[in-house]
Amino acid sequence: MPVLVVANPKGGAGKSTVSTQMAGYWAWRGHQVMLGDADRQQSSRLWLSLRPSGLPQIGNWKIGSDGVARPPQGTSHVVLDTPAGLHGHRLDEVLGVADSLLVPLQASVFDIYAAQEFLDRVAARRRRKDLRIALVGVRVDERTRAAEQLREFLQGLPYPTLGMLRPTTNYAHMAAHGLTLWDLRPAQVERDLQQWEAITAWADAG
Repeated sequence: MPVLVVANPKGGAGKSTVSTQMAGYWAWRGHQVMLGDADRQQSSRLWLSLRPSGLPQIGNWKIGSDGVARPPQGTSHVVLDTPAGLHGHRLDEVLGVADSLLVPLQASVFDIYAAQEFLDRVAARRRRKDLRIALVGVRVDERTRAAEQLREFLQGLPYPTLGMLRPTTNYAHMAAHGLTLWDLRPAQVERDLQQWEAITAWADAG
């Protein structure tokens, strides 16, 4: 059962956007998906509650009699949306269950420094040599100097960059209605679907 963890120590980096979209993609592929929300803001959990019943459904944590949260029976794929400031014991727990770690970040100097510190922390604490790590830019305007600085930073990392997601109101609309790109007519979101091709291919390869 592949476990994809979406993490970044900075709030507002796009973790819930990436988590919900990945869960929706796998659900449309016919997988039994659980979207776990470990963030106190519970953005992904709220998104699940807004998801229309006629679409491929996505599961949530099941709390057992022992109080432990587990994937629902039959789950084949797991996406974990993590909180800002992930460190210490909680980071160790996440790295212990993750098969793949996807780090979203925006084009700002604050995000770049936060991501570098986080990746250094992950490198120091990771125990699994087969843990796959990749990055993706979120809400990036490719025409800006900030985007250029982000590209320069990403090129210096030993991990692949899967692409840059453009700033578009499509994501805000989808978040408000429990939707993903794969729930909409392809013609509406053709450009965005193209930007997700490398991300989904990488996730499927795990």
